[in-house]
Amino acid sequence: MRGKQQHRTEAIKRGRRLTVRSALLCLMVVLYTSCGKSGEMLGDIFNPTSTGEYSTWPCRFAYNNLIHQDATLAASMSEASRGIFCIISETTHAGRKFVVFENNNGSSSEQPESEEEKMAKFILGLNNGIIVGFQTLINEPNGGFVAYDLQCPNCVRRDNNTLTPTYRLTIDSKGIATCQKCKKTYDMNNGGIVQNGEEGDTGLAKYLGRTMGPYDFVSVVTRQ
Repeated sequence: MRGKQQHRTEAIKRGRRLTVRSALLCLMVVLYTSCGKSGEMLGDIFNPTSTGEYSTWPCRFAYNNLIHQDATLAASMSEASRGIFCIISETTHAGRKFVVFENNNGSSSEQPESEEEKMAKFILGLNNGIIVGFQTLINEPNGGFVAYDLQCPNCVRRDNNTLTPTYRLTIDSKGIATCQKCKKTYDMNNGGIVQNGEEGDTGLAKYLGRTMGPYDFVSVVTRQ
């Protein structure tokens, strides 16, 4: 038991020696080499899945959960807990920045950002919110690990508004994301498809997501 604890402590110390920037670079290389050619067409900015699988909306997030040991986030990064999705956002308390985690299993937590993480300047989708998790249908790359924007794509497109979007989705325990404005629903367990859409509607805006395990690295980036 003591040996396992010592090994875990040493692993955490090694994790602290890896900067967020280094982690982001390494994971982006993995994402690039595992997801096809860089010249593939992407969806246009107001219709993120119209001509390609991934959105061109801005996103840049790399997080070392080996250091933070956040259980709320970890639950969404395990293949053993498919269907648990976690909203990731940022907040500020007394001038200090925190990463906020809220999953659809009823858990929530906050972690203070390190100096390196503050320097990395996370971009959490269009308006401070992304969703990550393993979907139940394994029809996606990376074992079904997916990453979505937290804004309703159809409201963004309809109002032609990517600068100040306020169409935040809510997520439930069944893996359904709902827009409180247009009432459209999206199945996060099936690639984010829209369930009650009209002609021309799209599914959730998707980013390239990668996890190396519940208590390890996770990255979410825009496809370049």
